[in-house]
Amino acid sequence: MADQTEHQALSVTAPARLHLGFMDLNGELGRRYGSIGLAVDAPSTILSVRKADQDHASGPESARALKAIAHVRQAFGLSGAYDVTVKRAIPAHAGLGSGTQLALAVATAALQLSGERRPLDIIGPVMERGRRSAIGIAAFEKGGFIVDGGKGRSDAPPPVLIQTAMPEAWRIILILDRTATGVHGDRETEAFAALPPMSRTTAAHLSHLVLMQAVPALMEADIVTFGSAISEIQTEVGKHFASAQGGSPWSNPNVGVIARKLAQRGAVGIGQSSWGPTGFVFVETEKSAHDLFQSFSQEAKAQGLELMIVAGRNTGAAVEIRNTVETGQ
Repeated sequence: MADQTEHQALSVTAPARLHLGFMDLNGELGRRYGSIGLAVDAPSTILSVRKADQDHASGPESARALKAIAHVRQAFGLSGAYDVTVKRAIPAHAGLGSGTQLALAVATAALQLSGERRPLDIIGPVMERGRRSAIGIAAFEKGGFIVDGGKGRSDAPPPVLIQTAMPEAWRIILILDRTATGVHGDRETEAFAALPPMSRTTAAHLSHLVLMQAVPALMEADIVTFGSAISEIQTEVGKHFASAQGGSPWSNPNVGVIARKLAQRGAVGIGQSSWGPTGFVFVETEKSAHDLFQSFSQEAKAQGLELMIVAGRNTGAAVEIRNTVETGQ
């Protein structure tokens, strides 16, 4: 007769994030970076974790999931093993924050299954996340549009200064290159170290754009003014990072071509998320987004690119408890 054993599993859905730029790469005031970004409702990482006899992971990004399990167990002194099923994963190294969302999802699930609850400002650094930006951690926690205060002398992630809802009607068109990856890992560390110094004037201008244009326009749902600020921030930050991207503000210049064409047809706030290659534009309504998608999806495809319509996500990661039944002899 078959025996049935019930196991508790935790399912986590974690949102991608867009990193819209830095405010201060000068650092004279004792803080550096200062990020702006937002959570989006797609793509997302969806995984489930349950206790097991030995560590096992399946699905996309399974190797990274196994490393995350080993890391969280050692860091927090957890006992036992875990089985991770990754049902869907944010594309890796595409500028969408995949590594942070996977690490936080695995760690959160493993800790809760072990009866441990730790705040994300503890989990993030332990999982080696939030070293420069708090956007990914904040997106996992609450979603929305986020501004952080940059990295000071502390090892803690940057403090979140603003976290507010994205207008429900707005849409973002992502411009994806599924065949390429942006700068990451050791190359990213080296690229930051090699960047030219940013002038205090530029840092002040970027901070001014964020505080006095982008954020109030967002809160008033003024997409034209918001988009103007984001485009200007992206232009300035893109110039600064061009030396690490072959002289271009875009890791894939074809992404920039499509973004500019979308802007000519009414999209605003164009740019590249993080190191790319993912690009983005903002539009005011879902209908406008679909009209632009229909007009440019084939042209994007001819360049090896893909368009995706997404919305801002005003909630963080979703964690659900599920009971699974295993049948044995």
